[in-house]
Amino acid sequence: MDRFQFHNPTKLIFGKGQLQALSTLVPHYGKRVLLVYGGGSIKRSGLYDRVIAILQEIGAEVTELAGVEPNPRLSTVHKGVDLCKSNDIELILAVGGGSVLDCSKAIAVGAKYDGDMWDFAEHKAAPKDALPLGTVLTMAATGSEMNGGSVISNEETQEKLGWGSSYAYPAFSILEPENTITLPKDQTVYGIVDIMSHVLEHYFHKDSNTLLQDEFCEGLLRTVIETAPKLVNDLENFEHRETILLSGTMALNGVLNMGLSGDWATHNIEHAVSAVYDIPHGGGLAILFPNWMKYVMHHDIPRFKRLATHVFSVDPSGKSDEQIASEGIEALRAFWNSIGAPSSLSDYNIDDSNLESMADKAVRFGAFGNFAVLERSDVLEIYRLSL
Repeated sequence: MDRFQFHNPTKLIFGKGQLQALSTLVPHYGKRVLLVYGGGSIKRSGLYDRVIAILQEIGAEVTELAGVEPNPRLSTVHKGVDLCKSNDIELILAVGGGSVLDCSKAIAVGAKYDGDMWDFAEHKAAPKDALPLGTVLTMAATGSEMNGGSVISNEETQEKLGWGSSYAYPAFSILEPENTITLPKDQTVYGIVDIMSHVLEHYFHKDSNTLLQDEFCEGLLRTVIETAPKLVNDLENFEHRETILLSGTMALNGVLNMGLSGDWATHNIEHAVSAVYDIPHGGGLAILFPNWMKYVMHHDIPRFKRLATHVFSVDPSGKSDEQIASEGIEALRAFWNSIGAPSSLSDYNIDDSNLESMADKAVRFGAFGNFAVLERSDVLEIYRLSL
């Protein structure tokens, strides 16, 4: 494995009834709070009222930014930055899913930058400071509650770019499983796919002597595979929500990839699709990941064989390594289909008319992928396999 340093500064507050921790956490950062949330689900669930009540009890001065999109837009980030600067905000509080958190991270660094936050996504500059950020998570999916990554969409250029910074880690994140219970089935499924995709991005690497990391990944995948069908058939089950919620955090908080560099090509390929078509990120990953796996399997068939046998319990008897590896890929596709995830771009009425444009966007910064390096022609072929 590679040499590494690990530091995660986010304070994780997990479990039933933890929201009240806001009353002691917020005052550490100040009274002027920017409350960021999405399309109104937190009002329908009652979470908004609970958060506001706590903030009022401690005398916080609250400015609101509502309406963050599922693929958060740069224009919304700009609104948040302006609010922070004009109201002298001391703490950003993101209440929602990964999109709300990603948008809030961009606002946090943008509020401390004289230029356009998009400079960070384009690698023209790097954050040097940020406003403190607290989060109250309502969806298990992105892991954004305990990492420094974010993805923002520029609606003017139809680009969706990921970026990251040590300054973008939340100072604290509150995860109450009960806040995810009202999440509808489709969003629950997209979150499950996203969680598994994060683990798979770590799992496909070229580093050696990573037995512990591989076992971590496989164990987390088996846990999600065991729990997910139960959850989608019993959406209000607290224990299943609890398991999936913690799985989402552990999938992308830096623990699984200690000493290794995962691939991350599939996320890049999907970002180009949802930049153009604004589809759910988890839905795009469900379509693309098995096709990426088929396309690159020859790079390391033993790794795919291990996934098949250790995670999907494929019987290796009388089969070649390639057959076993292929069955593992098909098992992943079958599992995602069984819980209601899409399997082709046509499920979103996407045809071949924009494949060239999406491929251009995917390779904007050149070839990519750590497990298997992809050029533009490779991306195009994966898109064609996914139609």
